[in-house]
Amino acid sequence: MGRVYYVSKNVGLGMLVLATIALATIIALSIAYDKERAKNRGKPENEATDSTSMPTPLTTPSTPKEPWDHYRLPDSLVPVSYNVTLWPRLRPNADGMYLFTGYSAVIFSCVKETDLIIIHSNKLNLTNFYGHHAKLSGLGDATAPTIQKTWLVVKTHYLVLQLRSALAVGASYVLHTEFQGELADDLEGFYRSEYTEDGVKKVVATSQMQATYARKTFPCFDEPAMKAVFTVTIIHDQGTVALSNGREIGTADSVIDGMPLRVTTFEPTERMSTYLLAFIVSDFVNIQSTQNSNLLIRIWARRKAIEDRQGDYALNVTGPILQFYEHYYNATYPLSKSDQIALPDFNAGAMENWGLVTYRETALLYDPIMSSTGNKERITTVIAHELAHMWFGNLVTLQWWNDLWLNEGFASYVEYLGADYAEPTWNIKDQIILYDVHKVFAVDALASSHPLSRREEEVNTPAQISEMFNTISYSKGAAVLRMLSEFLTEPVFAKGLSSYLNTFAFGNTVYTDLWDHLQQAVKNTPGMHIPHTVHNIMNRWTLQMGFPVVTIDTRTGSITQKHFLLDPDSVVDRPSQFNYTWFVPIKWMKTGVEQQQHWLLQKTDAHIQMRVSGEDWVLANTNVSGYFRVNYDLDNWDRLLSLLNTNHQALSIINRAQIIDDAFNLARAKIINTTLALRTSKYLAKERDYIPWESALRNLDYYILMFDRTEVYGALQLYLKKQIQPLFEYFKTITANWTKVPTGHTDRYNQINAIGIACSMGVDGCRELIKSWYRQWMESPHHNPIHPNLKTTVYCSAIAFGGVEEWDFAWRMFKNATLASEAVRLRSAMACTKVPWLLNSYGRGSFSFSNLVNGITKRFSTDFELQELKKFKEDNLHVGFGSATLALEQAIEKTTANIKWVTENKAHVLKWFTEEST
Repeated sequence: MGRVYYVSKNVGLGMLVLATIALATIIALSIAYDKERAKNRGKPENEATDSTSMPTPLTTPSTPKEPWDHYRLPDSLVPVSYNVTLWPRLRPNADGMYLFTGYSAVIFSCVKETDLIIIHSNKLNLTNFYGHHAKLSGLGDATAPTIQKTWLVVKTHYLVLQLRSALAVGASYVLHTEFQGELADDLEGFYRSEYTEDGVKKVVATSQMQATYARKTFPCFDEPAMKAVFTVTIIHDQGTVALSNGREIGTADSVIDGMPLRVTTFEPTERMSTYLLAFIVSDFVNIQSTQNSNLLIRIWARRKAIEDRQGDYALNVTGPILQFYEHYYNATYPLSKSDQIALPDFNAGAMENWGLVTYRETALLYDPIMSSTGNKERITTVIAHELAHMWFGNLVTLQWWNDLWLNEGFASYVEYLGADYAEPTWNIKDQIILYDVHKVFAVDALASSHPLSRREEEVNTPAQISEMFNTISYSKGAAVLRMLSEFLTEPVFAKGLSSYLNTFAFGNTVYTDLWDHLQQAVKNTPGMHIPHTVHNIMNRWTLQMGFPVVTIDTRTGSITQKHFLLDPDSVVDRPSQFNYTWFVPIKWMKTGVEQQQHWLLQKTDAHIQMRVSGEDWVLANTNVSGYFRVNYDLDNWDRLLSLLNTNHQALSIINRAQIIDDAFNLARAKIINTTLALRTSKYLAKERDYIPWESALRNLDYYILMFDRTEVYGALQLYLKKQIQPLFEYFKTITANWTKVPTGHTDRYNQINAIGIACSMGVDGCRELIKSWYRQWMESPHHNPIHPNLKTTVYCSAIAFGGVEEWDFAWRMFKNATLASEAVRLRSAMACTKVPWLLNSYGRGSFSFSNLVNGITKRFSTDFELQELKKFKEDNLHVGFGSATLALEQAIEKTTANIKWVTENKAHVLKWFTEEST
């Protein structure tokens, strides 16, 4: 699944106008809202029904006693193929409900003797076959036993068939079911998406099966290892088009129940998992191309979006990205077509359904006039992420959700490679440092973090599965796989990967299977040597949480490692079989010259070449290739800071960003003092590149959050004004007084930083510039003078500096927006207002509960706020927090650390900013 893309920094800052006390209210309301939705959608989880209407006792035994009480399917039956017919109704019935009906026939084989058939079915009304929910037939010489009893278990999402006699081992059977479900607007399973076009409300029937929602669409063996072939038929209104994973092989008009309809059939799929299925009915249109004269590539979207050429860019990059992966994996694309569709209403960023990838509109549609460079980059990377899954995840699928990190972490890493191939001038591979490595460091440095890989028995329920889709799985997964590729070298990594994919094609694996094939690639590469096996090295990065800080003393050459914790006083309850020691590959340089990689294999060792003196300096973790932070003795820190101040370009862009990020976080962990970290920002007046500036601003944003309600903020503001002004003037010059667009890809991002920070810090002329652009637009709404790259910052700043008039104008423009990314920008900007009552003008929208917790609590730094947070947790324990459980624990941990940090550092920070701002 594509990453869920959250609100921008400006939106986050806009949220800060909410009073602290609003935390409990907002989160409690969100829980109540979720509870109400759950109540309206189905029966409580502890209720079960059967064909004889005998209720199951409302007990929850600590150890499940019956097979249907377990969340994992028994291993007695294996599906072979399905024949599925679905008929979604795009108009409500007399009760105002949108429904779908369907039929399924699943062929399965019996591999262990059993008199039970247990298959997933959730929130489906099943038609009775002679008093039962299904009909069973034998295939070949097999005779089907008589069904004695059937019932539904709501808690574990099962349809259970008790048979009068056992199924024969080795025999095959077919299970027939007819069913009806709600085409709800819950973004799960087979659901409806609504949008308005030319004043007319339209309905799309679409799907999201990952992770446990195929069972809401038809009865199925809904686990990733239960692969099968699917033959799909969709009945739909004439004037609409039906799509599924396979290519359409037939379409015929028909009349059913007096209604003129169309029946579309699709070629059988390859052997695949249920979570990758997709079914869509809409009146969308497409643009298409063919690659290698065989592969059909299509981009689908609303008719107006396609007519406005918003699908062209996605079509142009899809072919090259697929070609890159075919070469990288040394495996041809395994399907006959590649459909990608932009949906108006979609929960994730995108979903890698095999052959029919679904996207949010903002992740697929690009308007060459109104979209920004950031929009374009996001579209490229999301497409690259999803297409990477066509092989890694779809062709070869992990056995169970506990190994999700390998699936999503891999796609999150190679998306940079695919995007770099499609857009080689962007240098996008460097940005993994900002978007993944530094991002996940912040989470993985907490005592409440967790290992990448969990034991199967730890991931059972749908809620536990959903919780696996987090920053650790995506971003840490990407970071450690990138590290693995770096120390193996990319050719060896790709060789092992190709062997893995070709060996297990159409099958399932566990993560150690990949280590096996990478180890074999090492063995088959002359001259290749690593100090331990791939298994032994990677186990320390995947089976224990966190990461080390490596400390190098250049006076002695000693090197040590220690588990890095943002709050050094926090207690780590999770034991580690490796005692929080890692095998650390250290790439390093001495006074600008690359040295041979060194492996740190114990808590401490010595490396005489790292002992330097005089003006020589050591920089470790070059290219930020390793997943660890670096600390030095004070002398080496001074030499590195001196280098930054005199010749910062002697260090690479990403190493400059690394020095800043490491220093600020080492200071928060009390490993170095805060003023040393702040000194890394002094050279920024000379810095013109985006990645170091972005790294610095993210870290200084913490100081803003902690001190913007205190006397420190004035001095901080003066210091940042002094540092940002040269960058503001630089972009004013190279853009000919803001009339041109910077040519460099990342320069366009840094221009946004220059304007946004300059305006918020009070640089002369900045606010007037923003206000004039926005005023021009207000005076001529059909001619927006603001460049798309700058819209997010300009809209937010203008609304923050303005009042009701500016906000009302944004609201009108939002309601009239026809491009999804423009609507998102305007909606986000309206949250930047300093007029609190305007925030109440929003209607109810969807949100990520965990993101809401993170967004609101990130500035908590007082004991009162901590107690409110703990009280909220205590008051709602009986309800539970679902996918936000971990986020809440981390919010409490981070708030505790913030309180300590502010108490210990406030006076020093005030003194430093006061001295440096003059």
